[in-house]
Amino acid sequence: MIRTMGFRTIAIIAGLGGLLFGYDTGVISGALLYIRHSFHLSQNLQGLVVAITLGGAAFGAAVAGPLSDRLGRRIVLLVTALLFIVGALICAFAPGLGVLLAGRTIVGVAIGVASMLTPLYLSEMAPRQKRGAIVTINQIFVTVGLFLSYIFDYALTYLPQGAGRAEDLIWRAMLGVAGVPGVLLFLGMLILPESPRWLLAHGREDKARDALQRLRPNTDPSREFDTLREEISSESQGNVPWSQVFQGNARMPLIIGAGLAIFQQITGINTVIYFAPVTFKDSGIASTPGAILATAGIGFLNMVLTVITARLLDHAGRRKMLLLGQAGMFLSLLVLGVCFGISAQAAQPQLIGWVIFAFIAIYVGFFAIGLGPVFWLLISEIFPLAVRARGMSIATILNWLFNMLVSFTFLDLTSAIGRNGTFFLYAGLTAISIVFTFYLVPETKGRSLEQIEAKLHG
Repeated sequence: MIRTMGFRTIAIIAGLGGLLFGYDTGVISGALLYIRHSFHLSQNLQGLVVAITLGGAAFGAAVAGPLSDRLGRRIVLLVTALLFIVGALICAFAPGLGVLLAGRTIVGVAIGVASMLTPLYLSEMAPRQKRGAIVTINQIFVTVGLFLSYIFDYALTYLPQGAGRAEDLIWRAMLGVAGVPGVLLFLGMLILPESPRWLLAHGREDKARDALQRLRPNTDPSREFDTLREEISSESQGNVPWSQVFQGNARMPLIIGAGLAIFQQITGINTVIYFAPVTFKDSGIASTPGAILATAGIGFLNMVLTVITARLLDHAGRRKMLLLGQAGMFLSLLVLGVCFGISAQAAQPQLIGWVIFAFIAIYVGFFAIGLGPVFWLLISEIFPLAVRARGMSIATILNWLFNMLVSFTFLDLTSAIGRNGTFFLYAGLTAISIVFTFYLVPETKGRSLEQIEAKLHG
């Protein structure tokens, strides 16, 4: 069956992990409006419902690398699909807060594994000329999942309040529906091959040759197979100690991957993902439905520009897109800082509110062509094969930990230094990220994974 499937279909099946990542990350903001009434949650417990998923994601990212090195990319993705299904069902039928938190933790673990392993799997499957577009399908699916969650949030605003049992069923359906793409991911992964690079690294040449033939049904992959075999025959991926991630060829890729993981978060993107409705409402867009609809519009823009970026990365190059995106984010954040500074004294605060909306949209747009997709693509390319999964795991753990940091500090920062000061702070951190990218991040367009490794080594 695989022999008749196009590579795009294979990428879409694997990319369902990204859709689940996006949906389960974004949907809780709307579901929480109903969960807090069902379980009479305090603000601290509401924060716990959100945060426990991020903690689970950090743990999932930590175990994904070693497990995929030992068991294979495909097997771990199959287990991850089951975790998405089980977690969604536990959340949907949770009789109390404790069970709900357990379900959200399981979902978080699955999110962490999928966020690290899906781009790794796709990067090892894709031909070098199409690797940027193929791996970025994962990020496209993340934005699709986020957009769908925002649409559900918007629909919720038109439901009658105080509906009792109806409200309870709504949040359960919202969290439970994530099990559907989980089933699709599991069924799809059953018919996909293992990564040829992983198979070769573990001495399974016959299976690696068969997998490569399935991935390139209309071409003769013999030359590619021989090249792969020559370049990785001496590497034993399963027995590499963790210490090797911090040594030799892996040191510079780790610095780049860890730096981009941190900068993707501390430049403020999740202040939009988690707090955009609050920001828009406080900025003069008066109604709750209007604020949530504005957030959905931001999600749609993010999705569309990510799709466009996927088509450009293999032509324009990763480094150029990353620098362009960071520059646009920096300028947008500066303007937002100014707007928030004058909004309280503005004669027409609603007008300033829509200006803020416009520049948040611009900010997200530049994120969608730079740090959003390029980070996940680069960390799937730059690490040596022997430590690729573990290096990506470290970068993904850092990404989730700083996601938590930004989420927990945003409201406190706005109380301490104001929204204008907070966005000026993010602008300053974005400026540092530009310097980091300019001096350290290489161009990987059109190079094989082994050529990228050789370039970074010297």
